[in-house]
Amino acid sequence: MPLLEELIGFRRDIHAHPELSNKEFRTTDQIIAHLEAAGLAPKRLENTGAVVDIGDGPLSLALRADIDALPVLEETGLPYASTHTGIAHACGHDIHTTVMLGVARVLAGLDAEGKLGGRVRVIFQPAEEVMPGGALTVIEQGALEGVPRVLALHCDPRIDAGKVGTRIGAITSASDTIRLELTGRGGHTSRPHLTEDMVFALAEIAVGVPAVLSRRIDVRSGVSVVWGQIHAGSAPNAIPAAGSLSGTMRCLDTEAWHAAGDLLDDVVRQIAAPYGVDVALQHTRGVPPVINAEAETGLLEAAARAELGEDSVVLAPQSMGGEDFAWMTQAVPGAMMRLGTRTPGGETYDLHRGDYRPDERAISSGVLVMASAALRAARGLRR
Repeated sequence: MPLLEELIGFRRDIHAHPELSNKEFRTTDQIIAHLEAAGLAPKRLENTGAVVDIGDGPLSLALRADIDALPVLEETGLPYASTHTGIAHACGHDIHTTVMLGVARVLAGLDAEGKLGGRVRVIFQPAEEVMPGGALTVIEQGALEGVPRVLALHCDPRIDAGKVGTRIGAITSASDTIRLELTGRGGHTSRPHLTEDMVFALAEIAVGVPAVLSRRIDVRSGVSVVWGQIHAGSAPNAIPAAGSLSGTMRCLDTEAWHAAGDLLDDVVRQIAAPYGVDVALQHTRGVPPVINAEAETGLLEAAARAELGEDSVVLAPQSMGGEDFAWMTQAVPGAMMRLGTRTPGGETYDLHRGDYRPDERAISSGVLVMASAALRAARGLRR
């Protein structure tokens, strides 16, 4: 069976059997089985995930794929759609995993022929979808020991299959989770002066926090607080005694991310103070931005142009999404590439949607580019 057909079959299998963060047991088993069948010796990580080295000598490069799925109901109607209700590969991690499995297979073949010229590590990382991310535990287990540079890719449904997106500098944003619990005296809406007006206080915080941060932090850093949940009350004429508000804070700049985090607690309490409510703030630090180093970005671009054509590289906009590969690019120089998954002329989907249908031709493009980049690195080429 040709490798591409085998990879598509592998992708459809793990797509039909998605697993949530830190529960990717079957996925890990399948990855290890396919690597061992290719004559490789992968190492299972402590819980889920795997690492495999290909070739000999000092490490020249690591490649990372994330393997977890999302708590999303799949709505594609595909014959290989998720068999686990409420869980789906709606972010394309099945594509990421398949591409890196294909790269490992290609590099193993080159190594068997004496053509690799160095040693490459492929990391199949669990738990990208939970903050602060499985990358931290993988690093703690030594996955980056001896690694001089690291590359990754992420599906992009806005870019056509056969093309990739790159960018020097920050390509994703920092991302934190914020949850507020407010308590106070409830009462009748005819006598708000005898209560702590919970709904009004929640509304003021919801509007005021983003506004104040936009005036206290440099606007060029792109600090963005967006609320996803607000809960209070059960009757139109009763002021509740408790309420909650939760959302995310995102930032395009690492220094501003730290500054906004330090400022957030004070801003929330100052806005809440006039209303007499008690505030419990749970601010969960997530991930910093992924910073693409110039040399590693150039390595990806050179590989893409060599394998997919001179016009295959487009400028990727900086995303406000968070990505725990950022922890790896803080440890060693690295870069993340956007892999186009849109069928040319077809529909543009979004990530984390139940109807996301990546074009499987992206698998071939991803393998070609990442294998070429790895081979260039193993042979000591900067680009």
